[in-house]
Amino acid sequence: MTQTSDNVTWLTQEAYDQLKAELEYLSGPARTEISKKIEAAREEGDLRENGGYHAAKEEQGKQELRVRQLEQLLENAKVGEAPADTGVVAPGMVVTIAFDGDESDTVTFLLASREYASSDIETYSPQSPLGSGVNGKKVGTDAEYELPNGKMASVKILEAKPYQG
Repeated sequence: MTQTSDNVTWLTQEAYDQLKAELEYLSGPARTEISKKIEAAREEGDLRENGGYHAAKEEQGKQELRVRQLEQLLENAKVGEAPADTGVVAPGMVVTIAFDGDESDTVTFLLASREYASSDIETYSPQSPLGSGVNGKKVGTDAEYELPNGKMASVKILEAKPYQG
C-alpha cells in the first residue's frame, strides 16, 4: 500500500518489488520489442499512411511515460509496513463510510495511491477530497469534505481495516 506525504510515497516491500519489476521490464525487454515493431513498420515504406508505424510509435510514447512515472515514484519511495489495525483511517486501509449518517447508503473503498487501483475495489487517493476528509479520522466519527461545487458533504466512518490484497 502507499501513503503519500508531500513527495514521499510509502510502499510495502511487496508493492515496491512489484513496481520495480514493472520498471525493469518496461525499460528492458519491452523497449526492445517496441523498437523491433517500429523498425518492421518503417520497412513497409511510406510512413505517412503506415498505421502500424503510427500505432507502434504511440505505444512507445505511452510506455516511456509509464517508465518516467515509475522512476519518479520509486525515487521518492520509502519502504515500510502496511498500516496497523487501529481503527484510524490511513492510506492502505479499506474504509466503509455512510453518506449523511444514513447507514443504508454506504460505500467501501481502498484509500491508496492510484498505483493500486484495481477492478476488485474502488480506490480513492489520500489527496482526493473524500480521501483527505477521512484520512486520520477514527471509526465511528464524522468527516467532512468539499464537493466539486464548493459545498461541504458529511460522511460517517463505519469501518477501517488494513487492505489484505
